[in-house]
Amino acid sequence: MTKIYHNPRCSKSRQTLALLEDKNENIEIIKYLDDTPTIKELSEVIKMLQIAPIDLVRTGESIWKEQFKNKQLNNDELIATMVKYPKLIERPIVIKNGKAVLGRPPENVLDIL
Repeated sequence: MTKIYHNPRCSKSRQTLALLEDKNENIEIIKYLDDTPTIKELSEVIKMLQIAPIDLVRTGESIWKEQFKNKQLNNDELIATMVKYPKLIERPIVIKNGKAVLGRPPENVLDIL
């Protein structure tokens, strides 16, 4: 099973989903804006991505610029902030067999298929 944390309004997310469909993957689509991951789930995803939490934050979003840009948040606070404001989570995230990648560009997902 391949999971994708998906935002249907995002072109990169749509392109990544289409790529997975073209590869005939069995896909679990998680619309993370509606079905927000828990702190534990997001922490596990970040570990699988092998990145720092700040690297998953969409720092260009207005909510980040207005409320958090000049604050020094630790990793736990960053994760909690993304859970509270899921719009801040970079997308799409694809997970398969305990590995995860960001679909930016969409072709990145080929590395774990």
